[in-house]
Amino acid sequence: MKQCTLIFPLNEQWQILLGMKKRWFGMGKWNGLWWKKEPHETIEASAVREIAEESGIIITENQLAFHWTIQFIFQWKEDWNQIVYIYSIPNYQWEEPIETEEMNPKWFSIHDIPFDSMWEDDPFWLPRMLQGETILSEAIFDENGKLAEWRDL
Repeated sequence: MKQCTLIFPLNEQWQILLGMKKRWFGMGKWNGLWWKKEPHETIEASAVREIAEESGIIITENQLAFHWTIQFIFQWKEDWNQIVYIYSIPNYQWEEPIETEEMNPKWFSIHDIPFDSMWEDDPFWLPRMLQGETILSEAIFDENGKLAEWRDL
C-alpha cells in the first residue's frame, strides 16, 4: 500500500491552511497538503518536501505534529489504496503559502471549514484531529468515489 502524508498548517488566528487540488487525484477538492512518499524518504521527510512543493512553505521535521493514520481503500482501483500519515504544523507563523501547479492554498477559520467541497471522510476525523485525538482509521470508497464505510480501528 502506498504511503502518503497530509499536512495541515494551523495559525494563531484559529485558521487551517487547505489547498484546492488543481489536477489529478482529488482535483477540485479542498484538502490538506498531500502527496506520496518516495521510496528513499522517511515519512517526515516526505511531509517536509511535499509542503514545500505544494505551497512554497519551508519547514523542518521537528515542526510537524503527528495526529492520525488513515487507510484509504478504493474498491475499484487497488493502486489508489494508501495509508496516509496526517500532521499539523501548530502555531504556523512564517511565510505565506503560494499557489503552485498542484494546489491553490487558502486559510480557513477552523469554525468554517468547507466540508462540502472536501473528501466525504473529512468530517469524520478532521474535527477530532483539531481537538487533539490520535487514532488509526479506515475509509472505504465505492466504485463511484463515494464513502462506503468509515471506521476507527
